[in-house]
Formats: sequence, C-alpha cells, structure tokens
Amino acid sequence: MDRHLTFERLHNFRDLGGYPTRDGAAVRWGRLYRSDSLGKLAGADLDRFLELGVGTVIDLRYPWEIEAAGRAPEHPSYTWHNLSVEHRPYDQAALGPDVAAGPYLAERYLEVAHDGAAELRRALDVIAEPGEGAVVFHCASGKDRTGLLAALVLILLGVEEDDAVEDFTLTGRATARLVADWKAGHPGRALTWPGYGTAPADVMRRFLDGLTRRHGSVHAYAAEVLGVDDDLVTALRRRLLEPVPVP
Repeated sequence: MDRHLTFERLHNFRDLGGYPTRDGAAVRWGRLYRSDSLGKLAGADLDRFLELGVGTVIDLRYPWEIEAAGRAPEHPSYTWHNLSVEHRPYDQAALGPDVAAGPYLAERYLEVAHDGAAELRRALDVIAEPGEGAVVFHCASGKDRTGLLAALVLILLGVEEDDAVEDFTLTGRATARLVADWKAGHPGRALTWPGYGTAPADVMRRFLDGLTRRHGSVHAYAAEVLGVDDDLVTALRRRLLEPVPVP
C-alpha cells in the first residue's frame, strides 16, 4: 500500500501505518500521519484532510513560522498543539554547496533531540493519549523535525531502526515540489544548497548512531533525556499498534 496521500498543496503527507515491530505487531493504518505544513490546507485539500478523521494536530514549528505561514485551519473535529521542538534556527537554503547533508543535518537533529526534550516528551504524551481520532504531526517541509519525531515514535513502538531510516527517505518523493514551493515563496533569492528538501538515509542513520554513542541506544536516550518510561511506551503501543496475532 502506498503510504503517500495525495493533496494539491501538501506534498509530504503520509501514513506511518504498516511498519512491523520486532514482537510481531504492526503500526495501525490511518492512526498516525506525518506531513509538511498544514497551514496550506484549504478547499478540497481541507475536505480531504477532514475525511481522515484526525482528532489531534501537533505543529512542531516555531511560533514565528506559524505567524508567517499560517496554522492548520481551526475546526471542531481536532485539537491543535504547537510544540516547537527546535531552539536554534538555521537557514538550510542559504548553506553552501560544500556542506554535506549527512553530517550537517545529523548534528542539527542531535541539537533538537536535547534542546527540545520537553517539547518532544509532550508530543509523545499527546500522541499516546487515548482516543479514536488519528494524530498528525508536521513542521514546514515534513522532513527534519517531523522526521526526527517519526523515527523516535517508530523505534519506541519496536519498529526496527532500518525501517525508521527508510521512512525518513520517503520524503525524497516530495523533494522537487518542496523545492518549487521554496522558490515560489522566495522570489529573487537563490537556493544555494543542493541538499535542500532531500532526505538521504545517511542523515537519519548518523543521527540515530549519534544518540546511541551518547546514551547507549535510542531507547536509553528516550528514558534518560525525555523521561520515557514503560507506562508511556505501553500507552503508545496501545494507541498505535495492531495486536500481536495469536498463533
């Protein structure tokens, strides 16, 4: 099943369902979505979005980004949370062509993983809250901040790290449209970084390896830095996983 959902203005909206866990369960389809900015929702795109039965939206952007580009339209069917996980702004589009995506972005992700510990923990708590409505989380392009949180949730659920890395790379299908959006929104500015909008596996692999070097494992990072305990993992699994099949 293709996990990408088609919208006119959203380029990187996809379902995190279907990934298997090490104990034989699987992430439920239609329960957890990741996306680029929902501030672009309008018209038929908004109708399509509402049909998904979303009950919770988590916006990972800075408040100033939301003020400039808009937030998800207010609607009684879902609650909206702004949890700005990144604390050190940087401009990817202005980077030079000599900047390698893997090392550079992995370091930025490690900053977010530690600077934004409180917001990441709150995001996990919100995702784990009981309810029938789906959850969608997003940033601007649905790649970096969104990719970090997606990998963290999948790994805490028991999904293999290789699958979390593969999920990250799927943004590559949206790269051309993300670049076109940036150029349309910045007339007269040159896009100097070839890595803009790309999602090579090396980025996520380096990030996860960095967490492991510092903390012993991704799970140890989550416990030590985010305060994730067995109760939260159990709540995430209850909310997001299909039950393990009975032999």
